[in-house]
Order: sequence, then structure tokens, then C-alpha cells
Amino acid sequence: MLTAIIALVAAGLALALATQLGVQLIQRACPPEGRMIEVSGARLHVAELGPRDAAGPPIVMLHGASSNLRAMQPLGVELAKTRRVILIARPGHGWSTRRRVADSTPAVQGEMIVEALTKIGADRAIVVAHSWAGALALRIALDHPDRVAGLMLLAPVAYPWRGGAGRYNDLISTPLIGPLLAHTITLPLGLLVANSGARGVFAPQPMPADFVRDSETLLLLRPREFIANARDLVTLKAAVVEQALRYEEIKAPVTIISGEVDKTVSTGIHSRPLPATAPNAKLIVLPDVGHMVQYVASELVASEIEAMADRLVQPTATMDKTAPANL
Repeated sequence: MLTAIIALVAAGLALALATQLGVQLIQRACPPEGRMIEVSGARLHVAELGPRDAAGPPIVMLHGASSNLRAMQPLGVELAKTRRVILIARPGHGWSTRRRVADSTPAVQGEMIVEALTKIGADRAIVVAHSWAGALALRIALDHPDRVAGLMLLAPVAYPWRGGAGRYNDLISTPLIGPLLAHTITLPLGLLVANSGARGVFAPQPMPADFVRDSETLLLLRPREFIANARDLVTLKAAVVEQALRYEEIKAPVTIISGEVDKTVSTGIHSRPLPATAPNAKLIVLPDVGHMVQYVASELVASEIEAMADRLVQPTATMDKTAPANL
């Protein structure tokens, strides 16, 4: 028995050391670009693209779970040809920090992001949000309606769903057990499944060959970020239960673009009900498309953002409640 205990402790120490080495290598390969903005409760990594004096409202881009601002960068680069684009890593993700693991809800993160936008002079923006961040963008529109010129929601989470956030996320969110797992086995296991996991999010479309590298997905495997991500997922359902009751208050224009066969965030649960509640919302459902609409249909997404920005400069038309799907 004693021998088994010694072996188990030795294995744990070896995994912990390997994790620390892996963290150093990953961070060296994925240095931050842009600047760090100090806000209450966090230090946010912000990267700006395009001309600061561009016509129309700036475009603020918010990434989903298990990622960082680099996941939105290809779309941001395209928009930055004519627009001021602001990429923000959510608190606890990428190179952004948060002082408390409990600061995981859209309400709390929204306050931090609005504070950062104030500090960089982006007073009223179009917020482009993918997946988890759909709930975040909706919350910002509810709590700070004067700061949101429009919402572009890409495969967003908006409503409660059946089930939870997954057993492993529950374990990682558990005191003592979670940090123990995050500092030992999460990084080695994550390295083994990173590519297959990313391919699953893109399905049925193929994943771009260099996506894991270019999006710096491996930053997620660092213990502090993995714990933060798990906490975000575990607390999200209760957050949307509360805020979904208020979506009719959102007066800003909203465009939702989702894939018909999204297996990560159900379009039927999250996207289809929203235009019936938010008064200025329209929905575009892309046939045979999965979760990563900003990659699969980047031209369409960019054109819809440009059209929204142009309407906000010179509003001339009333938005339809629905729009035909097209690629």
C-alpha cells in the first residue's frame, strides 16, 4: 500500500512538473499582441485593428468558450480594412486575467468589458459575439443600452438548455479537486485531443489546417485558464435563465447568424426564439453549417456587419424579422 501511495504521489509530481513546463512552452509560442487594460477585477488583453477615425461605430469582437481573442482575429482583419476593430480576450481567457474565479457570469464580465471600452474611447459600438459570448453581448445590451449600437450574434448562447455543462467541467469547478486535475492531467490530455476537439466544433465543415496553432487554442490548457473556462460554462445556464426574461428590452438592432446543424450550440434552442422577443432582431440560418459560422461564412458575416454599420450611420430601412439563408 505504501509503495502504491509513493508511486501515485511521484506520478502526480511528475505530471505537475510537466504541466508547468508545458505552460512555459505554450506561453512562449503564443505571446500577447496589443495592450493590457486595467479594469476593476481584471486586466484585459485588447488588440485594436484598423483606423481609429473610421466612419461609423467601432466593431467590438468577443470570443466564445475555450478560446481567446485570436479566434475572432481573421474576421477582424477583414473588417479592419474600413472599420475600427477592437478584439478583447474575455476575463480569464488568453492573456486576460481575473482576480476571482467566481467572476464568470455575463453580468460581471460585461461590466469589465464596458470599463475597458471606456478607457480606450469606444463609447458606442457594434458588438460581434460568438457562442458563449452571445449571452455576454446580450447582457451588455441590457445593462448598458447606451453603449451598444447593434449586436451581431454568431451561433450565440441565449436561453437555458436541457442538461448541464459536462461532467469534467463540473469537476474542474470543484474546490481542491478541480485545481488538482488542472495542474496535473488536463494539459497532457488536452494536447492529445486538441485537434480532434476543434474538428468537432467545425463539423460538418473541415477545420482550417492551422486553426489550433493560429487561434492559440493551446493557451486554454494552462491551469488557471482551464479552471476559468470551466467556471464560465458551469455558471452560464443560471445566468441566461435570469437574463432571457429581459430580452424584449433590447432596442438596438440585432442580427443572428447560426448554422442549421450546429451540434455545439443548438440553433433551435438559442437562435430561433430570439427574433420573437427582441424587437429589432433578424435571423439568418445557414443550411448544412455547423458552429463556426465566422470561418465558414466569413464573407456573409462581414457583409452583414458592414451593412449594420452603414445603417447606423444613415438609417434608411426598417429591419425584417427574418432573412433568407444564403452563403
